Amino acid sequence: MIRKTLIIALCAGPVSADTVVAARTIPAQTLIGPDDLLLQPTNVPGGTDDPLLLIGMEARTALYAGRPVLPADVGFPAIVDRNEIVAIIYDIGGLTISTDGRALGRGGVGEIIRVMNLTSRVTVTAQIGKDGAAYVSQ
Repeated sequence: MIRKTLIIALCAGPVSADTVVAARTIPAQTLIGPDDLLLQPTNVPGGTDDPLLLIGMEARTALYAGRPVLPADVGFPAIVDRNEIVAIIYDIGGLTISTDGRALGRGGVGEIIRVMNLTSRVTVTAQIGKDGAAYVSQ
């Protein structure tokens, strides 16, 4: 019986999966809501079949209607905009120093962006914290 089931399964053809696609054109920097996504019966390498992973995220690039939405196309909503003044927190070896900086990129919590120290004009790479500060560690 197991052998017959296996043969029938192999002859049935390829198994298809669902892929999340954009229901409409979504501009970059737009939060994705449940009405923005659809499931289509197609299998796209690198695509996702779970719209819950994408709802509440921000489109990093324009997402076109009917095209698959890949996890790389979205990110956490940005809390720091380019040219915004942010606190730079240096936390090195137990010593904490804070100064003002200018964000040279846009980013959400946990993302790495470049920030220019307003006092020294030195550019550093920092991770955005939940409070919107840029944390530099070495």
